[in-house]
Amino acid sequence: MREDTDNYRELFLNDTPMVDLRAPVEFNQGAFPTAVSLPLMSDDERAEVGTCYKQHGQQAAIKLGHQLVSGEIKEMRMARWTEFCRNNPQGYIYCFRGGLRSQTTQQWLKDAGIDYPLVRGGYKALRNALLDVITELSGTMPFNIVGGKTGSAKTLMVNTLANAVDLEGAAHHRGSSFGGYVHAQNTQINFENITAIAMLKKQHAGYQQLVFEDEGRHIGSVDLPAPLYQKMLAAPVAVVEDPLEVRLQRLLQDYVIDMVADYTRVHGEEQGHILCEEYLLSGLDRIRRRLGNERWQILREEMQKAIKVHQAGTGFDAHLNWLTPLLEWYYDPMYEYQLSLKADRITFRGDWQECHDYLLHQTAR
Repeated sequence: MREDTDNYRELFLNDTPMVDLRAPVEFNQGAFPTAVSLPLMSDDERAEVGTCYKQHGQQAAIKLGHQLVSGEIKEMRMARWTEFCRNNPQGYIYCFRGGLRSQTTQQWLKDAGIDYPLVRGGYKALRNALLDVITELSGTMPFNIVGGKTGSAKTLMVNTLANAVDLEGAAHHRGSSFGGYVHAQNTQINFENITAIAMLKKQHAGYQQLVFEDEGRHIGSVDLPAPLYQKMLAAPVAVVEDPLEVRLQRLLQDYVIDMVADYTRVHGEEQGHILCEEYLLSGLDRIRRRLGNERWQILREEMQKAIKVHQAGTGFDAHLNWLTPLLEWYYDPMYEYQLSLKADRITFRGDWQECHDYLLHQTAR
């Protein structure tokens, strides 16, 4: 029989499968990459038990919980837990604090002949362990930052360096007004959890330094954890300097061609084109105030023309008519200003491959 555990970091380093026994509403707010939601109680049942607890105390709430999860409902949930346990003999179960929900489920499984361990301290302890990882490693590990204007393929570089952490991947957002994807962003909690696990794994693999893409305080709707962001603000920067034409082709691929393909794949041809058009127009509308009405109107008209062209099946090149001035009027001047504030931290400038080789050499030491 395996023992209950409080070796939280080991669970994440090993990608250990876990059953999250919390209610779906709790799981949806934030969980862990290897956890599956197999709740002891539904949202409604949890709310009912919570009300009973407030009005009548713990024992009455426990009794009500056993009444609500009984008979066929209990059998169905037991069947799912049993299947998980048999398919994942190395796994664990947890609830919010490692208390009644996980202990009750563990006992029910034991009564059915299955000894299965739980995580002591539950979700809260696991979550705190990951927050501690971010704080600890931000304080002890040197960072390197990949900078560069929009379209410099900084995320691609991050994903080709073994000791780099992809913050935009963790956020499921590319960090600009056109940075969303077909599917929703990760929650703040999930973003932090994914980032912490990635940092922990890099440290465990023996890397002495970490590489991050240059980011603002926010990536879409999520915020960088304060210790991580403060460390990034002081880290040396390698700046990718690729030609405008190269960057434009990357943006055309990322912002338009790939997004059209993703929207039509997920939503079908007709609805996909409609939703992709909304994505492009809303991305531009989000920076209307910074562009100014006159420039915004020019870009919007060019974008609408280009959308009609690609929807007619005659190619995507017309999108360069708004992407080019978008870079020249907005993104490039904005990044040049931001980079001027980091001038004392810039340690290298070069094209994409040169920056890649530089960071590979730097972080290999």
